[in-house]
Amino acid sequence: MLETRRLYLRRFHAADARLLFELDNDPEVMRFISKGQPTPLARIENEITPRILSYYREWPPQGFWVAHLLEADEFIGWFHLRPDKLEPSEMELGYRLKRSAWGRGFATEGSRALLERAFEVWNYHKVCARTLAINLASRRVMEKSGLLCEGEFFWGADVLPGWAKEERRAVKYSLAQHK
Repeated sequence: MLETRRLYLRRFHAADARLLFELDNDPEVMRFISKGQPTPLARIENEITPRILSYYREWPPQGFWVAHLLEADEFIGWFHLRPDKLEPSEMELGYRLKRSAWGRGFATEGSRALLERAFEVWNYHKVCARTLAINLASRRVMEKSGLLCEGEFFWGADVLPGWAKEERRAVKYSLAQHK
């Protein structure tokens, strides 16, 4: 478990599928992921949760962490640190938070905690994060967390099916460990 000033992050459990379902059913939360389309509960239970749980066999730690407010023990979303899908030698930082948690600094706080562990404890050499270019809030989190913009790219139509090319324009941010 990771703890920050206002949050604690813990491993996922199979029973957390319902929390993911509720999070992914907010069209605003899913706007830059699926154009607002919810993730079906069956997919969360049968595909996503088993994939999330499979990360915990690795060392140093990687995978997904459920985020809760420390004071109220309220679920607010999740964070991940996993091998990047495009460049597996790098670790990818990600997060998805409930709308009620937006604009309160929680994404930055959780991201900074994972980055600190990634470099200082787990000795990962590079962490990156990607988002759609128009997702300015997520870009600000990446910047406030200390990541630097590497450049733009386009997600493939296989990743975002049905999205026009310009809608798939994205940015990659990263930070490398300096020894």
